[in-house]
Amino acid sequence: MVSENRSTMGEDTPMIVITGPTASGKTRRAVDVATAFDGEIISADSRQIYRGMDLGTGKDLDEYGNVSHHLIDVCPAGYKYNLYEYLRDFESAYKSIISRKKIPILCGGTGLYVESVVKGIRLPEVPVNPQLRESLVSKSLDELAVILSEFKTLHNVTDIDTCKRAIRAIEIQSYYRQHPDKAILTEPRPMTNAIIIGVNIDREKRRERISDRLRSRLDAGMVDEVKRLLDSGLSPDDLIYYGLEYKYLTLYLTGIIDYSRMVSELEIAIHQFAKRQMTWFRGMERRGFKINWLPWDMDTEEFVDEVRKLL
Repeated sequence: MVSENRSTMGEDTPMIVITGPTASGKTRRAVDVATAFDGEIISADSRQIYRGMDLGTGKDLDEYGNVSHHLIDVCPAGYKYNLYEYLRDFESAYKSIISRKKIPILCGGTGLYVESVVKGIRLPEVPVNPQLRESLVSKSLDELAVILSEFKTLHNVTDIDTCKRAIRAIEIQSYYRQHPDKAILTEPRPMTNAIIIGVNIDREKRRERISDRLRSRLDAGMVDEVKRLLDSGLSPDDLIYYGLEYKYLTLYLTGIIDYSRMVSELEIAIHQFAKRQMTWFRGMERRGFKINWLPWDMDTEEFVDEVRKLL
């Protein structure tokens, strides 16, 4: 089990992880825990790092109150933030928090980020290879997946959900093959102080909350948010790259689909996304990570007490 080894960052301070599917109320739980244990929150959400992408990513910044948070609003919209940058920025935030004798609380539903952190993944920076990219740019996603599979076993679809990501994944694996000394540095060093809390919500309640939240955010001006991003100079392709809300609202605003179809297809896509999140978390458990599932609707005091028992 990951939790049985000593933390490689040299600290005995526990790190509390609050994760779970979208619409399960992770942020509120993380804030409750941070308030109870004098902690600070590090986001593990792959889209909340972008400035100006607020309603679509569900930042809910008002929920944080006086609790300090990290890795939110750190890049401009349109930037292609990657796992290497996330792990680098996480380590910086983590060390800053424990240096001030605070409890780090990792909160978010991006399974790749959560698992990479607790597994102790390290990724040396890989430079761009223009020649390789040029040779791959005309290939289909299926062709790119075949090429990538020659480098490594594809355990999930994260690297091949778009052609751009697949090309970057091939670029990284090609670099490691050419520089085995760098590949050695990627050997994981699992954290030992990570206590993973999963916010458990049943499927029907999750679907209800997703639908209610989508309507609420549309009413709050999510269409206007995406329009402002487009008006600021971001290309439709840049926003479609981020998927879900930004994909479907961009398709609507550019006249490709109508409003009713946008809402319907987006709602379905978010439900599918939540299902994929749960598939990832179950996979983490099979890979040896202990996730302590707590009901989403527990009283605050009861939830905090359960976390305290795990520390």
